[in-house]
Amino acid sequence: MKVVVATIVHHPEDARIHYRQIPALLAAGNEVVYVAPSSDRDLERPGLVHREVPRALGRRRWSALRRAASVLAEETPTAAVTILHDPELTLLRRSITGPAIFDMHEDLPAQVRDKAWIPGPVRPAVALAARSWERWVARRLHLVLAEEVYRVRHGDRPVVRNTPVVPERVAPSGPDRVVYLGRVSLSRGLETMLGAVAAVDGVALDLYGPVDPSAKRILDQEREDVRVHGFVPNPSALSAIEGAQAGLALLDDRPNYRDSVPTKILEYMARGVPVITTPNPVARRIVEHADAGIVVPYGDVGALVEAIELLGDADLRERFARNGRAAVRDRYDWSADAREFVSLVEEVARQGADS
Repeated sequence: MKVVVATIVHHPEDARIHYRQIPALLAAGNEVVYVAPSSDRDLERPGLVHREVPRALGRRRWSALRRAASVLAEETPTAAVTILHDPELTLLRRSITGPAIFDMHEDLPAQVRDKAWIPGPVRPAVALAARSWERWVARRLHLVLAEEVYRVRHGDRPVVRNTPVVPERVAPSGPDRVVYLGRVSLSRGLETMLGAVAAVDGVALDLYGPVDPSAKRILDQEREDVRVHGFVPNPSALSAIEGAQAGLALLDDRPNYRDSVPTKILEYMARGVPVITTPNPVARRIVEHADAGIVVPYGDVGALVEAIELLGDADLRERFARNGRAAVRDRYDWSADAREFVSLVEEVARQGADS
């Protein structure tokens, strides 16, 4: 069957969309039309057609929406189902023929409360509007949730987790390098990372991910012990983190982070990289239950320094690496979630065909 997958907000090589869901659909024998912004690389492969649209940034947001509406109106009449990945695209429901799924990546109301550019006094009202929008979407589209915790608001909707692929073999964890995978920002512990690496002799920090504007100002000061790689396609980034002394996941204590499963932690574990995380409840539970790393207090440079130094011990690194890979293979392997995802999409398509 033909499936249309659409985003104008996410990077065209977004890990959840391009490296998990689309390959799962293709492996099941489907044809995919990917409506997404342009990429530096050719995204097409057998069974996958890329329809380019502008990325919804700044003043281009409305032109991106108009172009997406036009492409969706062209492609969806011959599709069995359409999957939307952005809140903005839900506004285009009338341009879409047939059943549509909205894949809810984030807790939008919680995100709103953390947005510095939204004036504090109006954030509660904006968060309330975001909840009203969620209810509106739930009445008009099939919802897929990225986190179990979203069921608190949305009931027994299907969940497609952000779990990693577990490779057969990985490089052994070694000293001299700690890594961070994901968006680089102040709320994700950048200043704590920089302070700790400066205090530990012989250890460098590799940052793999797009850098927020506020973080760029800090990273403008060149340091030999910090390497900023920017956005790296997920498969390349995952290969690059192998062999690191530790993978860092230092989220602040914020509502949007407390109950979410940090995908980077599972990716570190799958690649045999010991984890150092702050004590967000879900992150702490995963790491401590698996015995796959060390939990440090929020914003505590000294505790992070101590954790990095502890992981100079090869036996401890090997234990954490072995335990982490076993835990992901048993409980968080994408191969199982991929089957659930494809079954869900096929069921929505069947319901659309019968209606």
